[in-house]
Amino acid sequence: MKSQITNALSDFFCEYETPRQVLVRNRRVGVVCRIIQLGVLAYIIGWVFIYEKGYQSTDTAVSSVYTKMKGVGYTNESGKERVWDVADYVFPPQGDSSFVVMTNYIITEGQKMSKCPELPGKHNCNSSKDCEGGSFKRTGHGQMTGVCVKYNTTKTCEVLAWCPVEDDRNIPDPPMLTSAENYTLFIKNSVTFPLFEVTRSNLVEGIDAEYISKCLHHPEKSPLCPIFKLGDIVKLSGFTFETIARLGGAIGIVVDWTCNFDTDVKNCKPKYKFHGLYGNAAETDKVRASLGYNFRFAKHYLENTIQKRTLLKVFGIRIDVIVQSLARKFDIIPTLTAIGSGVGIFGVATVVCDLMLLYLLPKREFYKNMKFKHTDSHIQDPDSEAGSIETDVSKK
Repeated sequence: MKSQITNALSDFFCEYETPRQVLVRNRRVGVVCRIIQLGVLAYIIGWVFIYEKGYQSTDTAVSSVYTKMKGVGYTNESGKERVWDVADYVFPPQGDSSFVVMTNYIITEGQKMSKCPELPGKHNCNSSKDCEGGSFKRTGHGQMTGVCVKYNTTKTCEVLAWCPVEDDRNIPDPPMLTSAENYTLFIKNSVTFPLFEVTRSNLVEGIDAEYISKCLHHPEKSPLCPIFKLGDIVKLSGFTFETIARLGGAIGIVVDWTCNFDTDVKNCKPKYKFHGLYGNAAETDKVRASLGYNFRFAKHYLENTIQKRTLLKVFGIRIDVIVQSLARKFDIIPTLTAIGSGVGIFGVATVVCDLMLLYLLPKREFYKNMKFKHTDSHIQDPDSEAGSIETDVSKK
């Protein structure tokens, strides 16, 4: 037993095994083998290294976005003139990466908490029996009192609500703030790639205070200018300003940081892309059940100790500034991994050619006998010359 263990250990450390190879002179098999190998080589060079850049490691950025709108709007509603500045038409005003610019509105002034009739239509009634007191309707403005009251030439249910209730059935056309087309948006973006310890800003080299005071973004003439005209943003996203301004919509501004740090870091510059996310159904929005973008905003105040409010139904353009990033740099580890996986794929050629030799070609039995050496089922003397015998076919 001890001798067998010693011999096994000796064989393990002192012997080397190598696979048996057979050189086959067959034109069809040889051509198939070389074609597969060339295909694998083209895949490794073309796809893995050139297209996918498998020799580089990648990283995504940690980013921060700051925005600022500028511009003044003017309205004249029934002889009532008003000037709208940034504090009036931007929601929220903190300079977030996602905000709304008001382009149209329905205003209901002097509302106070009291009882008043609902709007005609879904809330019509013939008598108080049609109005269930204490209940709410999904499309209503308040709690029904159980009383049917007169509203102009018809009757509607009375509600406890902010009165008079808002009437939003007629949306202003043209939009109230058509001057919003000339507003400007300033975007300040900073990105950091932790893996490569690189920090960049969209205010790249050459963009100083003097340049910013004069520039306006243009995809070809001024692609790096961080100041955008709202009308140009809408146009580049595929909408027309007059249409989207009436009902509102959403636009995505993508700041794309695709960088190769194998070159100078100064070559890492942002690219701006514009996408219409949703808007008017006549253009790109296919969901006609809910058109545009709107929300309500109230300004509360006291008048003779009575709490009142001014309600605004705001139609606006929602802008989402989205940062996408991908940085690359040479790294020996992914390079060796790509090469190793490519070398392994070369084994496909051997598998395919073996299948042809052993199962498809007319002389497949001959190739089987040349490739494989069959052992005898009887136990051989370990000291014999080969420990195996050839088959009858191979002996012949």
